[in-house]
Amino acid sequence: MSLLKFAPKVALLCCSAILSVSSLSARTVTDDNGDRVEVPEKIERVVVANILPLAAALTAYTGDGSIVAGMHPASYSAAKNGLLGELFPEVLRADTSFIRGAALNVEALMALEPDLVLVNAPDRRMLEQVRSAGLAAYAVSPTKWHYDVVETYRGWTASLAQLFPEANGKGELIEARTREIESLVADRTKDIAEKDRARVLFIVRLDEKEIVTSGRNFFGEYWCRAAGAVNAAHDLEAENANARLSMESVYGYDPDVVILTNFTKAVPSDLRAGKIPGQDWTPLKAVEENRVYKMPLGLYRTFTPGADTPLTLLWLAKTLYPARFEDVDLVLETKRWYKEIVGVELTDAQVERMYSPDRSAAEGASQGVRSTQ
Repeated sequence: MSLLKFAPKVALLCCSAILSVSSLSARTVTDDNGDRVEVPEKIERVVVANILPLAAALTAYTGDGSIVAGMHPASYSAAKNGLLGELFPEVLRADTSFIRGAALNVEALMALEPDLVLVNAPDRRMLEQVRSAGLAAYAVSPTKWHYDVVETYRGWTASLAQLFPEANGKGELIEARTREIESLVADRTKDIAEKDRARVLFIVRLDEKEIVTSGRNFFGEYWCRAAGAVNAAHDLEAENANARLSMESVYGYDPDVVILTNFTKAVPSDLRAGKIPGQDWTPLKAVEENRVYKMPLGLYRTFTPGADTPLTLLWLAKTLYPARFEDVDLVLETKRWYKEIVGVELTDAQVERMYSPDRSAAEGASQGVRSTQ
């Protein structure tokens, strides 16, 4: 009897077998919106859409930059100008053409053939675009934990542990080291009287056109509270990067310390030398006492949650209260973190660059700096 007679049945059985294997090799996870998402048993290609710090956090968690098939241009610029691209050069091969600002090119995204797309959780429109294209979209929230940077980082780590169970024990290690740093900072700052706490003004964006700070509903509030300081702009209720200031308001706050994020090209010397057109920062106490600092640029811009969050907390506490943290060697602690958590050995020069970023840290940074950042 000819085997051709059975060809259709054989083909059908083969297809059934393939579908069965596909089904067996998939698993279901729950994202930050509570949606159930089916993902491959082993995720090998990820596109990070508009949740910008996740490209770096994902690479640090997995120890593999090649897993990032695509990322937002603002994430790419941080990778190129910070440590991520230097430590994991393969991440710089990631595609950026699939997204511009908040606009997603679905065809370009599909061409990357991702196993998974990470999307900013509040952006339901983008989630629907990705899912309608037949791709797995996992929502990651930047606001679920109310701008508590460490809790947000914990939430993201929990998501990564769920998505990449093969990195057995990584989440527990991150949690243990994070709590160690949290406890150290909390113990050393808990007895500071309210009147003696540093009053800090975070500058999220700064140029001749606008001054944007962090009010009580943005990440700067957490950083101040966690480091034993006071947010000078706590009275501002505007959420995300919507807290705009006039110079008169800045003079009214007259903070003890000014912290510049890496979403602005401004550096401390600009304020001291009066280089911002139409603004005179020199009368401020923080400028007079040379207490203007630029936030670190490690794997990503550190004002937001990310893979460097615990180190950023330690840096801030030591910067605000050097006498209380005099015995803490930030270089050694940074090298220890990167060796244990990221799996790489940093040089002294790399640590120096991390804590002394220049204007290039803000190149390509999204000017939105909203909750997606």
